[in-house]
Amino acid sequence: MPKKEGNFRLKKKLRTAGIYESPKHYTDKVMRSSVMVGIVMGVFSFFLISKSGLPLILVPAAGLVFFLMTYFTLFKAVDASIAKRAKEIDKDVVFAGRFLLIKLNSGKPLVSSIIEASQSYGVASHYFKEIVRNIELGTSIEDALNDAMEYCPSHKMKRVLFQINSALKAGVDATQNLEAVLDEITHDQMIEIQKYGKKLSGLTLFYMLGAVVLPSLGMTMFIVVASLVSLSIPPTLFMSILFFLILIELVFVSMFRSIRPSVNL
Repeated sequence: MPKKEGNFRLKKKLRTAGIYESPKHYTDKVMRSSVMVGIVMGVFSFFLISKSGLPLILVPAAGLVFFLMTYFTLFKAVDASIAKRAKEIDKDVVFAGRFLLIKLNSGKPLVSSIIEASQSYGVASHYFKEIVRNIELGTSIEDALNDAMEYCPSHKMKRVLFQINSALKAGVDATQNLEAVLDEITHDQMIEIQKYGKKLSGLTLFYMLGAVVLPSLGMTMFIVVASLVSLSIPPTLFMSILFFLILIELVFVSMFRSIRPSVNL
């Protein structure tokens, strides 16, 4: 039973991440890749360990470590893909929803509006394409919307699809519910932008101190003191400092990207 539940969760994750493979096929592929990496790194570790005189028992341990790292990293890559797709959809969800709302207000049927929305630009249009494909295969529009909501990584897009499906089941006009949820999402995005501005100001100050002011003053004082005491400075030291500064810059760049809201301005 736990194995079936695990396969079901993995199947849902793969579908949400846009990986159309069976759990067994994906698990076998991950296993093969992990074993290959473990063997290659084990052989590479053998030459290093034998040359350094360390005990050879470390060779299988190194291979096992790289096998486990690769195995869990490849499975975590599914979650990373889901998060990436969710951010991409969140950027376009308001534009896609407004496009669909305009078509509905012009008097076009819901199915025709979804078909035209699937032909528009943006990542969000791909989910409308899946809905259209399911409808063309004979699925009812309610089931197609439910299927899209279940496997959509974006909570904002789920809210849009839920309002459309709820209005469809109740037999009422979907434009009012859709317009209301789009206004809520727009309001939430404005709040995210305000929070991002507050975080950005504090992080920018920390960046100026930690990555600009302190390294500049530190290097200047170090060079002055070294010249006064006639200290010999090897070139490798400057290369190490340069590598450390580049690493700090990359850390700050990743931090700025991570706090950026998923809003397409």
